[in-house]
Amino acid sequence: MTSDIRLADLCARHGGTAGLVFREGPAGLFFADVTNRHAHACVCLQGAQVLHWQPHDQAHPVLWLSAGARLAPGKAIRGGIPICWPWFGPAAPGSAQPQAAGSAHGFARTQAWSFNGAQALADGATRLCLRLTDTVQTREAWPAAFDLELRVTIGASLGLELTSRNTGSAVIMITEALHTYFRIGDIDAIAVHGLAGESYFDAVAATAAAPAASAEPAEQEGAVRFPGEVDRVYDARGGCHIDDPLLGRQLHIAKSGSASTIVWNPWNAKAERLGDIEPGGWRQMVCVESGNARANTVRLAPGASHCLSVRYHVKPLRTGAA
Repeated sequence: MTSDIRLADLCARHGGTAGLVFREGPAGLFFADVTNRHAHACVCLQGAQVLHWQPHDQAHPVLWLSAGARLAPGKAIRGGIPICWPWFGPAAPGSAQPQAAGSAHGFARTQAWSFNGAQALADGATRLCLRLTDTVQTREAWPAAFDLELRVTIGASLGLELTSRNTGSAVIMITEALHTYFRIGDIDAIAVHGLAGESYFDAVAATAAAPAASAEPAEQEGAVRFPGEVDRVYDARGGCHIDDPLLGRQLHIAKSGSASTIVWNPWNAKAERLGDIEPGGWRQMVCVESGNARANTVRLAPGASHCLSVRYHVKPLRTGAA
């Protein structure tokens, strides 16, 4: 009954925006589906996670969602755009429980967010606003007062603006990422352009050869390609793009408020260990994430805020571009 009342309340308060429909999944999660003249999209209110975005002129979704994703309360969802916050990686800066189960990449992606409004824009796009604030539960993992807002603009391009505000009386330090999973034709065929000359931390090499803290940085030569597992954090403030010859498109990533770009594909063995990627599914996905990771920590004084924003758009791939 509680779920029915909440769903009815969402529909009553926010369902007036054209093309916006709320629904409840079988496990009790809530979803906002948007269809406008540009695209179709789906956002899960748990984690404020965009799960699907597909412009009407695209034969395939731009985002990848695992067929094995666990759509259940408190579970991280494999695919779409998870929000890694207030830390990126396995440990939490200032966390009370940095090794707690489920602490990897923070808690924002598994919390229920408030739906704060929807707006139909003049160009036909739709903007959604979601919000997360500190609770007794979040303070058990990270003793800080905060206000986190996500604005999602769904149109011919997809835009996300993640604003972190320090509402407490002490300085807080965060690392973060918009952990975007892109749908691709095949991992062997794609290339990521725009990171040449940037230094990066290679987590795969560090795991194999040295403690992560002492691994030497490397410098990217040419485009990023995928002969095996790739897990890299680049010191890169600019955008990049993915050439996908099998799907005939370029996926362009523009960003601001971000000093890190993370590129990841788990390859076969790790995908099997993760347990929520269907057999062979790793071949149709690549993560190119925008954020602030490792040394690129964001410092927020009391009352201060920081905005991490990205915008994705699709272009036809020129013959021979890859």
